[in-house]
Amino acid sequence: MGVHFDSSRGGGVSRLEVIEGPSGRRRRAKGERSRIAAESLVPGASVTDVARRHGTTRWQVYDWRKKLRDGRLVVPDSVAALPMFAELVVEGAAAEMPAETAVNTSVEIVVSDVVIRVGLDTDEVLLTRAIRAARAATS
Repeated sequence: MGVHFDSSRGGGVSRLEVIEGPSGRRRRAKGERSRIAAESLVPGASVTDVARRHGTTRWQVYDWRKKLRDGRLVVPDSVAALPMFAELVVEGAAAEMPAETAVNTSVEIVVSDVVIRVGLDTDEVLLTRAIRAARAATS
């Protein structure tokens, strides 16, 4: 709440004007801060665009990203369950694989300098969380 004093008559206050409305400072729940920070971590997303879309500054989003990496903010399950796409790199031909390797097929995912190796029976939600954690740790 802002207050304006009009003291044009010398000495005393003749008018008091109370201005109501938002003070410019918003209080956001931890879940909302986490969601905005996670949105800025999506490949191809611009921190400036995300901040503008949510009515905050990019420095605030960077701070929330840091807290997300440090574990002081946690990505809500609703965001962690969203599907994400990753670049697929196939090295070598499938026909060249030995028979014993083809039976024990696994997937190797590289996120920056983090390598995640999983079997074909790995839970999709768990794998999605692991990939997001690796992205957050390396950005």
